[in-house]
Amino acid sequence: MATPGRSNLDPAVLAGAESFARTWATAVIGSSYVPMTRTEVAEHLQALTEVLVHALHASPFRTAPGYEIGARLVEAHFTGTDTLGRTIQLLGDDLLAELGIAPDELMRSRLAALQGALSAGYARALRERTLAEQEAIRAAVLDARDQAEAALRASEARFRAMFTEAAIGIGIADIEGRILDVNQALQDMLGFSVEEMRQYNIRDLMHPEDGSSVWRLYDQLTAGECDHYRAEKRFRRADGEQVWTHLTLSLVRDDHGDPQYQVAMIEDVTDRHLLQNRLRYQALHDPLTGLPNRALFLERLGRVFNNRARRRAGLCYLDLDGFKVINDSLGHDIGDQLLVEVGRRLDHSVSGEGKLVARMGGDEFVILVEGSADTQDIVDVADRVLRELESPIRIGGHELTVSASIGIVERALSGTTAADLMRDADITLYWAKADGKSRWALYDPERNAREVARFTLSATMPAALERDEFYVDYQPLVRLEDSTVVGVEALVRWQHPEFGRLAPDRFIELAEETGLIVPLGRWVLRAACRQARRWLEEFGESAPFVSVNLAVRQSRDPELVRDVKRILDECALPPHHLQLELTESAIMGTADEPLEALRALSDMGVRIAIDDFGTGYSNLAYLKHLPVHELKIAGSFMEGLRAADEEDPVDVQIVSTLVQLAHALRLGVTAEGVETPSQAKRLHRIGCDTGQGWFFAKPMTPGEIDELLRA
Repeated sequence: MATPGRSNLDPAVLAGAESFARTWATAVIGSSYVPMTRTEVAEHLQALTEVLVHALHASPFRTAPGYEIGARLVEAHFTGTDTLGRTIQLLGDDLLAELGIAPDELMRSRLAALQGALSAGYARALRERTLAEQEAIRAAVLDARDQAEAALRASEARFRAMFTEAAIGIGIADIEGRILDVNQALQDMLGFSVEEMRQYNIRDLMHPEDGSSVWRLYDQLTAGECDHYRAEKRFRRADGEQVWTHLTLSLVRDDHGDPQYQVAMIEDVTDRHLLQNRLRYQALHDPLTGLPNRALFLERLGRVFNNRARRRAGLCYLDLDGFKVINDSLGHDIGDQLLVEVGRRLDHSVSGEGKLVARMGGDEFVILVEGSADTQDIVDVADRVLRELESPIRIGGHELTVSASIGIVERALSGTTAADLMRDADITLYWAKADGKSRWALYDPERNAREVARFTLSATMPAALERDEFYVDYQPLVRLEDSTVVGVEALVRWQHPEFGRLAPDRFIELAEETGLIVPLGRWVLRAACRQARRWLEEFGESAPFVSVNLAVRQSRDPELVRDVKRILDECALPPHHLQLELTESAIMGTADEPLEALRALSDMGVRIAIDDFGTGYSNLAYLKHLPVHELKIAGSFMEGLRAADEEDPVDVQIVSTLVQLAHALRLGVTAEGVETPSQAKRLHRIGCDTGQGWFFAKPMTPGEIDELLRA
């Protein structure tokens, strides 16, 4: 409807219309939501007010403008529940007054007619709008339903295509496990038709040996406690065989969240599983003998310790004797065949419940006995193995005889570990070889403690030398003619912080094995020479010489002569105040080797003595060519030099002969191990020059030697 021109209105009426429009806007703004600002609402309502003003004054009078105003209010979204009521009330109460129109009967009649027309137009427009909206909603609903049905059909088609054509097996079952449908891949996998499958429950097809954890997960799924799980499972085929699968089982819930179906995705992994088994077998078995290897043995041993039902266990650690000689002389092929036959014999003689034979590598084998009753069980196994290996083995035209050394450990499992068992078996095998081979040795904790202590000493010896834990005692060498102390033998001792005072027999052999004997001997030599210098300064020419033991390794040290000369120079000690002792076997062992070092020392003025003379196999004819000054007769011959009625004539004759031989070679003679007065007297009568032993004095500190010399 067109708005009449504003120029036809009196300015006062126009101002009243603007005022009424603002009042109208204030009244309806809160009752309806319209997409306009407050100013735009006022402008819109002012235009409608001007239409009302023209209608009131029109001739002839018509109500159509009121009808159109109601429609325009609905069109502008003035559709709140209170909007129409407020508008009608405001028109009746304020419009004529705001316009300055006298409220006569004609105007009131016209206004009432316009109010009615406005209400009718408003109601009709509102109804038409509602019907239009309902039709739009209905059409949208129909479209949505059509789209949903189309999507559902497409989804079902996709699912059916996927279900039917999938290469992976798919099965659907109810919550009780009854099979409802399976695809072709699953039928081919298990060998059942879909009709046959529907007669089974899922549990009927599962393998009974599946782990309890798998069954527990399945029970949790069917109870609705979880929505899916994955596992490797075996299923029974129609032909009775089993198929390994990778199973993904999912739960489908209804609209209320209750479990409704279970869907299984099943992949056949039998080939992969068989390959893994083959790879595992190869990884856990020796490729030469077919026996379990070290990895499988350690795995089995670990399970023994985890099995609380097993209270004891035993090991036989076996090593073939002389296998390297066979391997090197006859070739590795013969050696490999020999190992195969040994492995076969071991497996044949030992195999049984709770027993395992494994090859650890090289020519080493190990036998595990689970649940042993006592040590005798394992000893019987070791004896059986040694008997089994006694018969010759014929390989490639060779008849080979092989033996073995076996270390045995058997004990209760509580309080020990698999590593302890292996370590002790290895140690015991070493004992068996050291004791003569072709035998078994039983683990002895006391012997092991001694070995550990020995190893500890060997490991700590270098640091002990740096920390000055070694010291030197001295045992007098006494002239038998007048009991004068003419010399002292330097005897090294070790004040160990853990084991206390250690005599030479506890560590000298270790020092020789480790090579530390050279720096240790050098240290003893320097300490003895310094002490000899102090005695020389105090007692002059009556001061005793010092006799220092020289190990075989020291005697062959190319720096020996240079070291001795440097130490003598450092201490300002005349060479004749030093005597170096070598054992008979050591000095005679140099008969075919250059003797320049000993000759150089002798030429320097250093005395050379043969220690423990008479216990070896001396080349007596060669003795006169050696740079030797003194023979020290071994203390073992002193046993026969007792009182006259108790003498051993053989020992007496030996000592007499040795003394005569030494004197014939112009050598001095010292008797070791003199412990009684009768021995000292007999030695003096025989013609022995000096004696050494507890009868004269035990090894003493330098201070005690000082007192002895002063006395």
